[in-house]
Amino acid sequence: MLAPAVGLIALGLAALVLLGLGVGKVGPLGVAVGAAAALLPVGPVIAAFLWIDRWEPEPARLLWVAFLWGACGATICSLLLNSTAETLGDIVLGHGNGHTLAAVATAPVAEEAAKGIFLVGLLVWRRQEFDGLVDGIVYAGFVATGFAFTENIEYFGLAFVKYGFGGATGGVIGAFVLRGVLAPFTHPLFTGMTGIGIGIAARSVSKRVRIIAPIIGYVCAVLLHSLWNSSATLGGADTFLIVYFLVILPILGAMAWLVVWQRRREQRVVTAQLPGMAANGWIADSEVSLLSSLTGRRGWRAAVRKRAGSNAAKAVYAYQTAATELAFLRDAVEHGTAGPDADERQRHLLKTMLAARQAAVNAPDALRATRHHLDGRENGTDGLRA
Repeated sequence: MLAPAVGLIALGLAALVLLGLGVGKVGPLGVAVGAAAALLPVGPVIAAFLWIDRWEPEPARLLWVAFLWGACGATICSLLLNSTAETLGDIVLGHGNGHTLAAVATAPVAEEAAKGIFLVGLLVWRRQEFDGLVDGIVYAGFVATGFAFTENIEYFGLAFVKYGFGGATGGVIGAFVLRGVLAPFTHPLFTGMTGIGIGIAARSVSKRVRIIAPIIGYVCAVLLHSLWNSSATLGGADTFLIVYFLVILPILGAMAWLVVWQRRREQRVVTAQLPGMAANGWIADSEVSLLSSLTGRRGWRAAVRKRAGSNAAKAVYAYQTAATELAFLRDAVEHGTAGPDADERQRHLLKTMLAARQAAVNAPDALRATRHHLDGRENGTDGLRA
């Protein structure tokens, strides 16, 4: 418990330092305006990653720690490295050239390393939280969204100090159109490359792949980030638009396709494991079809919530989540990627799942609601039988 507390305190101190630097650079009003504008894209981007993560939701606390690391830890580490590189660049290349050097070369390397180190830490110390590419993309998305939030405060604050609110081509509004409307996904896209590499490593039995895949992912993140910065720093408007429409958007579309494909894989994994779990008596036979699709799960929770209340629905949700985690673990065991603590984790997940199931069974009218939902779907037998 001490280590997480120390980590949160360190992130809090980093936040205070960043706040002080921001106030010194753009003033209190600039920080306030910048923070308000930077917060607007956060909600939709976070909602998108939560939507992606519906099959096996990651722990909410860990996701928000990822966001805080991006907003505070990764940002202050990158700031130190970028400032040093910019100063050295001014000395070696002449005044004013250090900023260009930092934007094109140093920033992509430093920022993607600072963001990616959180993902590496998860893979090493919280290996059980990684079940594949989707998890890597989701955690990368939260880290990068936090980083973009803090970075945007400075950009929007500077725009306000120099040009006020402005219009569509300048000031805070112009900066928001560019960074908050057209490109709120760029940092998540860059860091998502690292997340994909780590997701591949988590699913591989090859030691070589476990080392090479994260490195390749990180290199792709750096190259993509550098290309984006170069188009804005060295090129004109035409160059920027070419990179945006011909490189960034197609890669974003490819990542979206990858997420959809992987979500279908996750569904196949769960569907394949459920019959064996039913044969072991861990779940009811009638629950296999309900647990095999997100639609069935939503309908099940809705029926229980309507008849038995939100607490019973939360118990059903906890049961569904634990059943999914157990299915993923059993699949990992079959493929040799579960790790040495697989038996202990399976016992823990099974205990958690059965406890959540019993809590749902014990909720008043929950069993009746489940029966009603099952009858409406397939006229079958009871689910959540005690």
